[in-house]
Amino acid sequence: MTGAGYLAVDSGGSGLRVVVGVPGRGPLARASSDVPVRTGERGLDPGHLMEQVAPMTRALCAEAGLERLEVAAIGAAGMASLGDALRAELPDRLARDLGVRRTALAADAVTAYVGALGPRPGAVIAAGTGLIAIGTDLAGWRRADGWGHLLGDCGGGAWIGRAGLEAALRAHDGRDGGSARLLAEAEEMFGPVAGLPGQVYPRADRAAVLASFAPRVGACAAEGDPVAVGIVRAAARHMADAAAAVCPAEGAPAVGCTGGLLRLGEVLLAPLEERLAELLPGARRVPAEGDPLDGAVRLAEDLSAGPLALPSDERMLCVTSTEGTDVTRAPDTRT
Repeated sequence: MTGAGYLAVDSGGSGLRVVVGVPGRGPLARASSDVPVRTGERGLDPGHLMEQVAPMTRALCAEAGLERLEVAAIGAAGMASLGDALRAELPDRLARDLGVRRTALAADAVTAYVGALGPRPGAVIAAGTGLIAIGTDLAGWRRADGWGHLLGDCGGGAWIGRAGLEAALRAHDGRDGGSARLLAEAEEMFGPVAGLPGQVYPRADRAAVLASFAPRVGACAAEGDPVAVGIVRAAARHMADAAAAVCPAEGAPAVGCTGGLLRLGEVLLAPLEERLAELLPGARRVPAEGDPLDGAVRLAEDLSAGPLALPSDERMLCVTSTEGTDVTRAPDTRT
């Protein structure tokens, strides 16, 4: 059996990923769920998160031979604006259910930043189901967008998918701005578009449903559909504008991009590079070292070694220590 380990979690709009590992040795076992954490009147639901994370973690600890967990790093979409209940309850739940002594709770933008750039000044665009940009000068954090698919996340996967479906519906109605190609793609994916509202509006995971159409929009753009091209170029502008809003003004900060949306490829990346060069001529574009889960792992590794080098912030990144809890016992590895 291995001694003390850590837990790292990346919770996003399309599900969550869980890793357990040992400081200095890295991740030892991992698992995932395609069920996003519920959002209710209290914001992100800590009970629903633990319903998924606890049994997965126990199974992973058994698989990896971990006797106990000392540290957890949890990165969650919506933590900044919807994370009050998580901050209030999750550290105690992790201590009680899994024996965790110290917990870092981070907005998913922070884990995206850490995964992409590590602890250095700069800005990161995190583009997945949603869209947020985050920057730091190592004294504090700045964020732009990340307001969710109903109020913002401009340029993210749900935004692109929704714009593509709107263009499909415009073509269906015979209105200007429609795309017959996107209409065909929408009907192939969802069936007759007259039934589309019933497939989207009642869904608790409607952001993920909308984002599922973004690859089709990207493919149509790559093949030259002018409406799809316009949607993807507009998304690139939104992404770059958000980065410019948070990037440190001094020095030559690094700028990175991370997230599943980048899989759209050059049809998105080329206009994004153009807009970034225009808005941030003094910044250094660097490839992302890793993704948000890598960022959560790095936070867990660093927290295991001592205080974090990154700035603390009540909503973006906070560390709690649970005292007086029995942390000598191993997590219950019964499944």
